[in-house]
Amino acid sequence: MVDTETFRRLALFHPDVEELPHFEKTSFRWRNKIFATLRESDGLAMVQLSLTDQDVFCSFDNGSAFYPVPNAWGKKGSTFVNFDLVREDMLADAINCAYQTLISKQLPKKSKP
Repeated sequence: MVDTETFRRLALFHPDVEELPHFEKTSFRWRNKIFATLRESDGLAMVQLSLTDQDVFCSFDNGSAFYPVPNAWGKKGSTFVNFDLVREDMLADAINCAYQTLISKQLPKKSKP
C-alpha cells in the first residue's frame, strides 16, 4: 500500500520531470509529455506503459493493483495503479518503465556506423 506522496516522490525522482495540473488530475511530464497522472481523490494513478510492460504488470497480481484503463487508452498502454493494493517497489518499477518508455521515444536515434 502506498499514498499520493509516495507516488509523487517516485515520479519526481527522475531527471527533468515536472508536476503540472491536467484537468482534474496532476500530471508528471518530461519535456511536456505526460508519462503518469495522479487522481488524489480516488487513490489511483495512471502510468503510460508499453504494451509489453502493461501485460507484465497486469499479470503480476491478476489485474488487481495494475489494470488497463478502460477503452482505447488502455489498448495503448495506459494503466491504472490502485494505491491500496500496490507495493512501493512495484510502483517504483512501473513509474520507471513509463518514464523510460517515454524518453526512449523522444531521444534521437543513434545512427549506425
